[in-house]
Amino acid sequence: MATATQMANKKKIFITGANGLLGQKLVSQLVEKGDFQIFASGKGECRLPGDGFEYVSLEITNADEIEKTLAEIKPDIIIHGAAMTHVDQCELNQEACYDSNVNATAYLVKAAEAAKAHFIFVSTDFIFSGVEGPLDENAEAAPVNYYGETKLEAEQLVMASKTKWAIARTVLVFGIAHDLSRSNIVLWVKSSLEAGKEIQVVDDQFRTPTLAEDLATGCILIAEKEAEGIFNISGPDFLTPYEMANITADYFGLNKDLIKRADSTTFTQPAKRPLKTGFVITKAREQLGFEPKSFRTAIGILAKQIILARS
Repeated sequence: MATATQMANKKKIFITGANGLLGQKLVSQLVEKGDFQIFASGKGECRLPGDGFEYVSLEITNADEIEKTLAEIKPDIIIHGAAMTHVDQCELNQEACYDSNVNATAYLVKAAEAAKAHFIFVSTDFIFSGVEGPLDENAEAAPVNYYGETKLEAEQLVMASKTKWAIARTVLVFGIAHDLSRSNIVLWVKSSLEAGKEIQVVDDQFRTPTLAEDLATGCILIAEKEAEGIFNISGPDFLTPYEMANITADYFGLNKDLIKRADSTTFTQPAKRPLKTGFVITKAREQLGFEPKSFRTAIGILAKQIILARS
């Protein structure tokens, strides 16, 4: 157990969205490393398992609350992972989306400047048009939906800030979190095929799916190395959802005949999706030492977590 003096000498890291999938993985990995004083913030009560961190209930759309909280903590590093991410809800509730994704980022950037904190912002492939991929860090942004527009505007706020900053862009994050009912493509395919249900899966969208643990590792590497600039933090495999479904079925020994090809025009959704994104991760590999799991290896990790969750 660290002494009070040892704790006082550790840098303070503040995480937003700690109750969510990425937040839980960040806190878990940081606690295991033991290199930082960890302040985990989220909306409402703490849903994080274990200890080794201090939880702060925080409404990120409240400027006064953010200013007061961060002035008290004086963090050295902020990882801003909280956002409104449901793409269709963002399209339908644009005011709430802007408040959560842009205004909240502006408040946090201001607080980071006051604390002279290294600000790490988690962004998305949805800032791109999807005309071509995979993309590197210099690709030109041109979002096709409101969610992407707000994340791009937030990126621009971060880049214009007067403190050290980094942006971790990611793609199609999947995983299993403690006490979280959110599904993902692996769980959906597995449960559907086990139930003998036929599923329609698109084969004209391309992504580099990212295990939540890998995204957390990438963000922590940025923090540890005090890296600045934009980094693509995603999985290594460039796949369609149809290919992901087939790899999942293969892994669990399920009936692939139930997986039917579809194209995105057959689905009616409020928000348009970019067709081809996915990331080139050479910069993160070379500058951070980032090495993500293959999609198949990631499925194996989820399979073990499913067993543990049920035991």
